Amino acid sequence: MSKAFTKESDSDAEEELPEAAQPLPAGAKNYMTPAGHARLEEELRHLTSVERPRVVEVVSWAAGNGDRSENGDYLYGKKRLREIDRRVRFLLKRLEIAEVVDQSRQTNREQVFFGATVTYADTDDAERTVRIVGVDEARHEHGEVSWISPVARALLKARVGDVVKVLTPAGVDEIEVVRIEYAAGE
Repeated sequence: MSKAFTKESDSDAEEELPEAAQPLPAGAKNYMTPAGHARLEEELRHLTSVERPRVVEVVSWAAGNGDRSENGDYLYGKKRLREIDRRVRFLLKRLEIAEVVDQSRQTNREQVFFGATVTYADTDDAERTVRIVGVDEARHEHGEVSWISPVARALLKARVGDVVKVLTPAGVDEIEVVRIEYAAGE
């Protein structure tokens, strides 16, 4: 195989790998729950104090083995270092502009605001529960949705019993707020 297809330059443009982040709406603040903020800080700490040093060690060892153009440990390690550094820069930027909102301090618990856990029923009477969190902390597998998502935007400021309209890929859907809860200290 030609080295043209296997050689990787140390000066690869970082623009080739986009950061996987949802953009914030223009002028919007980067709201986060205390738990989400702590998770991102923990990820940053892990990347800088555990993951990156381990990969640097592998790359250093691999670099000492000779020809770097055909050295998988070296090539993969350099790529992984770029990924780690990109994620660290992203986390630093997002944490720097984060505005932590403690939902346990919410006094108006009859309305949906940031940090609320909302149970709603759709037109088929199927109930779903979502928690409205920050853009960088939303985990769909845990029932967390970003405050800028269509469902969260529709639910914001609604009260129990309110029917709100949500724009979905299938068209406009109506959902009814069944329950609103605010977790203590999350």
